[in-house]
Amino acid sequence: VQLVESGGGLVQAGGSLRLSCAASDLTFSIYVMGWFRQTPGKEREFVARISWSGSNTVYEDSVKGRFTISRDNSKNTGYLQMNNLKPEDTAVYYCALGTSRSFDNWGRGTQVTVSS
Repeated sequence: VQLVESGGGLVQAGGSLRLSCAASDLTFSIYVMGWFRQTPGKEREFVARISWSGSNTVYEDSVKGRFTISRDNSKNTGYLQMNNLKPEDTAVYYCALGTSRSFDNWGRGTQVTVSS
């Protein structure tokens, strides 16, 4: 499955962005989907994940209450709604497919830059 992220960009602190992750085929619907982010010199970090059905979500503490992960299996697409963005959210954001324990199918990422 190929994954393509979109929706990144430059936004002021307090603003919002909605990232999308488009999958190339129908197997998208059977996998857990996750969002991760990475800044230069740091390891990639977990942001959020959602079960195949969309009924279960998990968030990293720093984004709880600000970010919302969702998916539309009929469109083979996942989303990350990011509100009240902070400069420390600046990173390259990646979507991934896998299980709740590991992700082995990754997109190329989309840059999110939050200015103060």
